[in-house]
Amino acid sequence: MTPLTSGSARHEPKGGSLAYQFIFAVTFLTFLVVAVIAQVFMLPWRSWLPGAEGSRTLLGGVRAAVYTLMSHLI
Repeated sequence: MTPLTSGSARHEPKGGSLAYQFIFAVTFLTFLVVAVIAQVFMLPWRSWLPGAEGSRTLLGGVRAAVYTLMSHLI
């Protein structure tokens, strides 16, 4: 019988995964560019990005959108 461990049962990618970090960085930069351009033109960009609706800052909204998207990819 295998002993039970106190570790988490949910599946997460390795924190040092180069592919995961690359996808995160590219997605973050893409969403950031979209948000900055929309902010300059005073467009409602928060409704365009998934998860950014309730954020108060530009970086917070972009970060929430990227985490929301990444949770669907994993």
